[in-house]
Amino acid sequence: MTGEYRKRLEKARQNEAANKKLAQRLKKKKPSDLDRFINDRDEAAFACTDCLQCANCCKTTGPKFTDRDIDRIARHLGMKAVLFMQRYLKKDEDGDLVLKVLPCPFLADDNYCSIYEVRPKACADYPHTRHRKMYKHMLLVQRNSLICPAVALIFEKLEEHYA
Repeated sequence: MTGEYRKRLEKARQNEAANKKLAQRLKKKKPSDLDRFINDRDEAAFACTDCLQCANCCKTTGPKFTDRDIDRIARHLGMKAVLFMQRYLKKDEDGDLVLKVLPCPFLADDNYCSIYEVRPKACADYPHTRHRKMYKHMLLVQRNSLICPAVALIFEKLEEHYA
């Protein structure tokens, strides 16, 4: 991870309490321009963020695996779904199937995903900044600002605009 990305994440950690309050306020307020605002900032943030220089999401958090994810990935790996689950997954405290270990076992040394074409839906949707009705997702976006430098940058812009 580059020094610039570390600085963004550190700033997000320092502003965590204020950012959480902003997320809660935006969730209640439901600004009509929020989807467009975040979408525009998302494009700009990812234009200047190289995920392959970071991969912090793959190193520090794991997705929930759906039955469809498991079947698709197991088929791609040429194994039975049961064996895939035994080898890679466990149930968490909420009963969701998640990775047994982090960083993700499918993350290569060069930060490429070895199952990118068939990755879990939660990975494909990450960092969850491209939804409609973003007000519903603001607390998740705020949490992701502590993990993803691009989301941290988006949250800085949210603070400037909505604070």
